[in-house]
This record gives sequence, structure tokens and C-alpha cells, in this order.
Amino acid sequence: MNQAYTESLNKLIEEFSNLPGIGPKTAERLAFHILKADAKEALGLADAISSVKKNTRHCSVCYNLAEGEKCAICADPKRDHSVICVVEQSKDIINLEKTGLCKWVYHVLGGHIAPLEGIEPTDLTIDALLKRVRSGEVKELVMATNPNMEGDGTALYIGSLVKPLGVKITRLARGLPSGSSIEYSSGSILAEAILGRSNMD
Repeated sequence: MNQAYTESLNKLIEEFSNLPGIGPKTAERLAFHILKADAKEALGLADAISSVKKNTRHCSVCYNLAEGEKCAICADPKRDHSVICVVEQSKDIINLEKTGLCKWVYHVLGGHIAPLEGIEPTDLTIDALLKRVRSGEVKELVMATNPNMEGDGTALYIGSLVKPLGVKITRLARGLPSGSSIEYSSGSILAEAILGRSNMD
């Protein structure tokens, strides 16, 4: 704690420094920016943080972020609800949607299977996904888990459960570098991966 600063300023710097990728110097700059900003700007940030914590929940269908019962994608009748793209995290959807090629709906697993990290299939939303598949409306599952060992293992596990149900299972093409993450892939790489997706056998 810096004794040259007030208690509330030190507290704000500490809170900013708890954010991922924010070091002590950046936290200090952000805190002084808030301090110098007019009340409307500063309180607008506070209100936005409060609102996102109060209003954001998981979609009851796909587990994407939502503010109502369903997310905007699940509620869109123009989407092809017979094709479900399975992703690890909600932020993966943002990057896939930026390609402009995705007319399907999604399912967010909430992570990947990683026994060494204590993450088992029951910790993910796999049961909810299987329930959607068993509804009879689904014709294809597009596995868009990350192209690394955990993502591949998760895709294979889900594929083994879905295959007996007679639903087509595809995987994004290897335009995605092995060991990478969808979150950090460019739009052109993702577009190539979407268009070149292949059957999982």
C-alpha cells in the first residue's frame, strides 16, 4: 500500500491489479484515469460493471451468455437449429461469429475434459448437449473445441456418445494450428476451418 495515496485510491489500484494482464503500473494508470475522469464517465463504468454482474446469466438452452431465458442466437428463428456448433467457452462464439459464415446455433461446454486438472465430463454441460441431440431436431454437431490435446480428447469423447444417435459429427478443419486456441485465431483462419470441416470417424 502506497502511503502517499488515499485508502480508496489504493483499494482501486489493488482491484485493477487483480484483473488478468494488468500489472501494478497499468493498475495505477487506470486508477488515476478514473480519478481524473468526470463523474459521469467514472460512474458509467461502475454502473456497467454492476449491470453485467446482476443481469448476465447462462442461456437455458446453450449455456452462452444471456440476459433473458435464451441468448439472442437461440432466440433467432433464422438460425439453423438442426446444426449445433460445440465450443468450450462463450468467447469462442464471438470469434466464430465474426467470420459471418455461421448460421447454426451453439452449445457452450464450459471448458474441456482434463482429468489432471480435476475436470471430468460431469463438470461440463455434456448431459445438456445430449438432451438437445436426443430431441430429434439435430442433424449435425460441429465440434469446435480447441485443436489441442484436451480439446481433441473432449471432441472424441462427445463423438463417442453421439455417434450411436445417428447424428453427423464434424470437426473444424486443421486450418487451426495444432495446440492453438480459437480465442486467438484470426478470422481468415477460422473461416477456412469452418468451410473445410470434416467428418469425425
